[in-house]
Amino acid sequence: MALIESIHFQNFKVLRDATLPLSRCTVLIGANGSGKSTVFQGLKGYRDPDIFANSQRRCLTIGISRQDIAKIELHFSPGESKTRVSWVKWRGGIDPETSSPYEPLVFKVYSLIAQEIAAPVPLAPHMQLNETGGQLAGVLDRIRDEQPEKFEQLNDELGRWFPEFDRILFSTPDQGQRAFLLRTRRGKHAIPATDLSQGTLLALVILTLAYVPEQPSLVCIEEPDRGIHPRLLVDIRDALYRLSHPESVGEDRPPVQVITTTHSPYFLDLFRDHPEDIVIAQKTEEGARFERLSDRPDIDEILGSAPLGEVWFSGILGGVPVDQP
Repeated sequence: MALIESIHFQNFKVLRDATLPLSRCTVLIGANGSGKSTVFQGLKGYRDPDIFANSQRRCLTIGISRQDIAKIELHFSPGESKTRVSWVKWRGGIDPETSSPYEPLVFKVYSLIAQEIAAPVPLAPHMQLNETGGQLAGVLDRIRDEQPEKFEQLNDELGRWFPEFDRILFSTPDQGQRAFLLRTRRGKHAIPATDLSQGTLLALVILTLAYVPEQPSLVCIEEPDRGIHPRLLVDIRDALYRLSHPESVGEDRPPVQVITTTHSPYFLDLFRDHPEDIVIAQKTEEGARFERLSDRPDIDEILGSAPLGEVWFSGILGGVPVDQP
């Protein structure tokens, strides 16, 4: 399967002329307003060009002519053959044009909401997680019915991540609906999803992502460490690597490319052995730009000093808020 090698943005909001290099699992760090969320907005626009096709949702960089073109290009690396490119562009924020003679890219951009994760769902065939994490009960139910071995693996992982629980259970709160519960290891009490903590719900979605049927080509996750206890951060990282490097856990499936953002120095430090996976977003007067950590000339000095998260927090790497003159 062809992976995306880079994404080029032209005149798209804060990304006036910026290229985002990608690996199988890319961790995007930077200050607020440096273009991280804009990357995800652009990918949504690439998938559905019409979402920017009106004057109220302009995608053009502020200050340029409405006659200019906003453009997003995906550069693929398909192994032995020549690199291919597909693009979407908007003229003044309207009339999108696309060029992609290849199989459409299937991807999800997740921004998780605990209340939607916990909500009961109406049962339907082939349920998939939506981009807020909703429909989780239906997806777990589907895994149990269609892939019972994977469901048992998921329960084993649940018990390792959350030792207080030992199993996922299901209930039918109303006709045609499914809800999930977690059973406590001690006492075997069933705790409804609506009574679980936000961090538990967010982590359970990320844990489930590696087990869902019909994996997408690309998964984007905004701050997967949000609300997560520090002891679970290594498990969150490993879940992302399980998606993007299935061969590392003995799975025979195509890799799922992952782009994730974080503001946590603790989470970032878990990737210090893979600087090729870390990209720093910087704000400049000309617009945001991206730099892969492994491309920095001072990379040896950086990795040989303090913990990576601490180095970033100090401002040495850039990608942090700065005072304006």
